[in-house]
Amino acid sequence: MLDPMTIAMLNHEPVFPDPNGATEDGLVAIGGDLSVERLREAYRQGVFPWPIPGLPVMTWFSPDPRLVLPLQPPNLSRSVRRALREHGLRITFDHAFDDVVAQCARVPRDGQSGTWISPVMRQAFGALHRAGDAHSAEAWLDDELVAGLYGVAVGGVFCAESMFHLRSGASKVVLATLMATLSRNGFRLLDAQLPSTHLYRYGGEPWPRTLFLDQLAEQRDRICLPTGSWRDVPPADPVSPTRRRRP
Repeated sequence: MLDPMTIAMLNHEPVFPDPNGATEDGLVAIGGDLSVERLREAYRQGVFPWPIPGLPVMTWFSPDPRLVLPLQPPNLSRSVRRALREHGLRITFDHAFDDVVAQCARVPRDGQSGTWISPVMRQAFGALHRAGDAHSAEAWLDDELVAGLYGVAVGGVFCAESMFHLRSGASKVVLATLMATLSRNGFRLLDAQLPSTHLYRYGGEPWPRTLFLDQLAEQRDRICLPTGSWRDVPPADPVSPTRRRRP
């Protein structure tokens, strides 16, 4: 049970306590709304919303360790490279943000009976997308959306939230292409938040929270891609060397 005497309660101000004071399972604070201003500040501080089922207030986390995918240089496993050579998919950005979030909430996942992406969360991230901070990557087979992911851009860091696929191998393609595109545009890190053996194929590393927060502080005020839609950002080829844009 949560102890309100030891966990920070958020008020109407979009501010957060130091994430280094989180509980053992990474809980930083409870309460507050999901306004664009609060979400922006949360991600700038290395904190993200993750509802606890049955709890009527929002909960905010900063886990330790943090799974991070360094984007320089690309480090892809053999199976990922094979999928990239054979996929035949078309990759876009910000062409179907709401559909990607809806599919992430809908597609069943191993070991999970429900989803944390509630209608309230979908509405909040939709607002963050329209404000130019949240973005999606989509994989299309002809005109069918077969995979996608969404997340939040914070300077030179992309904080990935969730991913889905309806076709085998499609999620590998969309993630690897996003990583290559971020790298080409000067991003340094992809924050995957929680440890996952699946993401080790892409060079994922479990970082101590202190290291992640230090790197985030260095990167969060950089401008890699302007705030706004990424619809016109061309996808990079993840199996070919890409020349990184100068910071």
